Amino acid sequence: MACAIEAQKANLSYLIIEKGALVNSLFNYPVFMTFFSTSQKLEIGDTPFVTINPKPNRNEAVEYYRRVAEKFDLKINLFETVKQVLKQGEDFEVSTTKASYTAKNVVVATGFYDVPLLMNIPGEDLPKVTHYYKDPHLYAFQNVVVVGANNSGVDAALETYRKGANVTMVVRSGEMGPHVKYWVRPDIENRIKEGAITAHFHSELLEIREGEVDIKTPDGVKTIANDFVIAMTGYQPNFSMLKRFGIDLPESLCPIYNQDTMETNVKGLYLAGVVCGGLDTHKLFIENSRVHAEMIIRNIIN
Repeated sequence: MACAIEAQKANLSYLIIEKGALVNSLFNYPVFMTFFSTSQKLEIGDTPFVTINPKPNRNEAVEYYRRVAEKFDLKINLFETVKQVLKQGEDFEVSTTKASYTAKNVVVATGFYDVPLLMNIPGEDLPKVTHYYKDPHLYAFQNVVVVGANNSGVDAALETYRKGANVTMVVRSGEMGPHVKYWVRPDIENRIKEGAITAHFHSELLEIREGEVDIKTPDGVKTIANDFVIAMTGYQPNFSMLKRFGIDLPESLCPIYNQDTMETNVKGLYLAGVVCGGLDTHKLFIENSRVHAEMIIRNIIN
């Protein structure tokens, strides 16, 4: 959306193609999630993001970006998936599930929320397993395993616990993740200390079955009753899509692009936002990647 706004300011023709709902990644965030960033750092298009809270939540952000789309009357095709982007001479041929388009320039701003990092264990494909936690009410009074100890895992554990779930956390390392929000960390640590939430550190999930799971712990394999598994194991950009578009990906899987212009090795094909970080998903956020839009449009018009 930030790129579209800058293109509009520069009197360029543009089109946003979104595979899902408006700001689809944010839409799929947990319903009650609170951002780490302040509202000012989430603003785009010089449009104030007004909230009475110190930090906005997911619902406020979704509404804010919808209002921004209305304010600028942005041209957006929703629920349309891009299948291929091919350079044909000086232009690009963009093929989607609904149509095909010709463009002088293409900006890929897909984020990294599309492809979950799988555990690759038996039972991961069972219906009771999810990599996208949404609403804690679903898990009321159930035996829930939460895999992961970064922000999404901690939020899922605390919220489901407060809806009456019997929560067990499975954590590879020996402590909560280093990026856990500072105002949440004492909460999860105290719940574990008092025994309200069980946490297995230096542990991993071995197998998931319909009514139970196996956990590999320092004290051996433990089998516990289980109704749901919330696997907050992280996400990654759609690397196969980037390769399909012709973007170079070294062994580090960090896409190749010019940091001054955001242009990739394919002339006229740009990256914007957190997709630029590759597997390092703690490197870029909305607040420090909004400038990409100005950099890209400036390079296009010059």
